[in-house]
Amino acid sequence: MFASETPTGQPPTTVIPPAGPAAESPVSRKRIVAVGAAAAVLLAGAGAAAWAYAGDVPRGTRILGVDLGGKSRSEAERALTEAIGPRTGDPVAVDLDGEKFSIEAADLALRLDVDLSVGRAIKGRPRLTGERTVPPVIELDEARLEEALRARLDPARITLKKPGIVFAGLTPKPTYPATGRNLDVAAAATAVRRAWLAGGTATVTLVSRPPATSREQVDALVADLATPAVAAPVTVTVGDKSLTLSPRAIARGLVFRADDNGLLTPAIDGGKLHAAAAREFAAVEREPEQATITVAGGRPKILAGTPGDMVDLARLGPALLAVLPDPAPRTVAAVLSRQEGATTEDDLAELGVKEKVSTFTTYFTGGSRSPRSQNIMTVARAVDGAVVRPGATFSLNGHTGERNYAAGYRDAPVIVGGRLEPGVGGGASQFTTTLFNAAYYAGLEDVEHKPHSFYFSRYPAVIESTIFYPTLDLKFRNTTPYGILIDTSYTSRSVTVSMWSTKVYDSVRTVRSPRRTITSPPTVYREPGPKCITSSGLPGFTQDAWRVIRKDGKEVAREKFTWRYDPEPRFICGAKP
Repeated sequence: MFASETPTGQPPTTVIPPAGPAAESPVSRKRIVAVGAAAAVLLAGAGAAAWAYAGDVPRGTRILGVDLGGKSRSEAERALTEAIGPRTGDPVAVDLDGEKFSIEAADLALRLDVDLSVGRAIKGRPRLTGERTVPPVIELDEARLEEALRARLDPARITLKKPGIVFAGLTPKPTYPATGRNLDVAAAATAVRRAWLAGGTATVTLVSRPPATSREQVDALVADLATPAVAAPVTVTVGDKSLTLSPRAIARGLVFRADDNGLLTPAIDGGKLHAAAAREFAAVEREPEQATITVAGGRPKILAGTPGDMVDLARLGPALLAVLPDPAPRTVAAVLSRQEGATTEDDLAELGVKEKVSTFTTYFTGGSRSPRSQNIMTVARAVDGAVVRPGATFSLNGHTGERNYAAGYRDAPVIVGGRLEPGVGGGASQFTTTLFNAAYYAGLEDVEHKPHSFYFSRYPAVIESTIFYPTLDLKFRNTTPYGILIDTSYTSRSVTVSMWSTKVYDSVRTVRSPRRTITSPPTVYREPGPKCITSSGLPGFTQDAWRVIRKDGKEVAREKFTWRYDPEPRFICGAKP
């Protein structure tokens, strides 16, 4: 120790000198190196972890080839949307059991769910090396996919046999199912999800599958439902009234429907049930009256309909189905629902029926009391007020049904086997010709018509039509964007058909060629009797006619019609001299 000088009166201070250098041991040096290396490793690991864990999406994560690693959720969603969004309108390529085609994404409601896809990517563990592919979340409507695939499938390729139960009178007849090739919709949906946006093809194969309903289950439906269902009537109460459904009506209304996978389900077909018991339902119902269009004061006028009170078949069906397995007596309660007519005022107002666009008149003899004239008037009344909607096809046979005695038609001359004979509904062809010409000059599309085999001077040559239920019909299609009202009228010597709508064409006219290949009528002697009708005979000929349609000052259509008329024989009722 060294003593130092201190001020007088203060204690001395002792200073301890530093130790001198000592020899460094090898063990200490190794520890220092190890600690330094460990620190470096820890620092490097911390840096790597920080890199791997940066952002919400772990490094090395890809969806549909888009690198989302290290991005925040919003950045990842934006990156995926920008990269894949332009392709989400692309169709998906499909190979259906060897048939290749494509389906539009919109038809299947295909959609990339970006939010769920990125959420799935976030859940992964981080990687320091390598890549991780995350499948996207793609939504689609499987029902629409099945519909699209089955529309392209040849039904013969589906060998799965569906079950069924139908009634023969009051006896249920089962059809038993069998295993066969069918569409696996779930597998098809998986294939479509994988292929779409990835640029691949969804391969869909038919697989062998058993039907969803077994033979034993079909037998159970017969024993537990179908058989007891028709064992007794069912009483339906409607307020303070009631009606009885007979076993035959129940057999008509009880149906068993099998879907494409062979699942057999019982149901009540309300329409069939109502038709089978129409008289019984009518006792408790009030039918709605449809809104109609009529012509009054030279212009079309819409007449309002009135609502009706009808049994609510949608509610009756499940209630009836529930009691059909029960023994008699069986009763269910039904309710009436207010129902508008199928055609309303607003519906008719949208059709644009506002002006006369064509009219045609033909003339007849015999006054208003002859059977032929009566037939013309009867069919005119049946068609009066008919409305043909845009795109719809009008069928005269379909509208009037069979023109028979029950419908008010009488016997009058008709052409049968190349000669005139009395037949029910004779004269209806004159109305047919009048209607055809009204449609023709309205510019409507000719779908079906056939001129007479003989020429009659009361009709315009070529542009005329006969009719015979059910083999010969008159059909025309409304190709305009407006509705067509058919207005008919008659006098004791004429029948007129007018078409009311919105005018589309400037004019419709007919240009005819001269008659050619004219042939003289032969003389035919027939046995006298009620079926023999005399005639003076007319020559046969061939002629062309062109319908010329103009719109906006230009010719827009020129349609050619050609017909060959046979000579009408000179029929004489009596023996040949």
